[in-house]
Amino acid sequence: MSAWIKMISDTDADENLLDVLSLARTPHGTVDNVMRVHSLRPSTMKGHVVLYRAALHDDMNTIPMWMQETISSYVSILNDCPYSLANHWANAAHLIGDAERAKFVKTALDNKSPQDAFKGAELAMLVYADKLTVSPGKMVKSDVDELRNAGLSDGEILEVNQIVGYFNYANRLLNGLGVTTDGDVVGYYAKDD
Repeated sequence: MSAWIKMISDTDADENLLDVLSLARTPHGTVDNVMRVHSLRPSTMKGHVVLYRAALHDDMNTIPMWMQETISSYVSILNDCPYSLANHWANAAHLIGDAERAKFVKTALDNKSPQDAFKGAELAMLVYADKLTVSPGKMVKSDVDELRNAGLSDGEILEVNQIVGYFNYANRLLNGLGVTTDGDVVGYYAKDD
């Protein structure tokens, strides 16, 4: 566990916190630092878990999971958030399923040149993510129109918006409290070694 504020361990948690920690557990059985950093205020941890799962892991989402994770990674690059990038790029690379393609995509994202690796609807989503992250006050209706013109439904536009909004929230939480991956299992698809 590593952050600039106190985080409460399972062994020191009261019943209320234990209930919320149970909700926040990963498939690995652990509670990642991104959630544990809320341990002094369990209600914000509960809200964070619900928001995260709704934005990124909802069965109603129709944007492919690899693209959801790629958008997440790009927002984390734009915000210089190593914690989210480590986790969500590991997920994106796994879901892309082609090491060479993943390396090419990561280079394009690192260079803030998604047009080098994407076109069409995928590029439109990343352009939208960039502007909403870097210049949120400059968003205009035509930014949404571009997504629609690229073939996204209004529901998919909402999905992109919520992923970008969530990661801007999470990146600021993590960077603002100095949260690291120390002690975490990095990536949802971590190998069982």
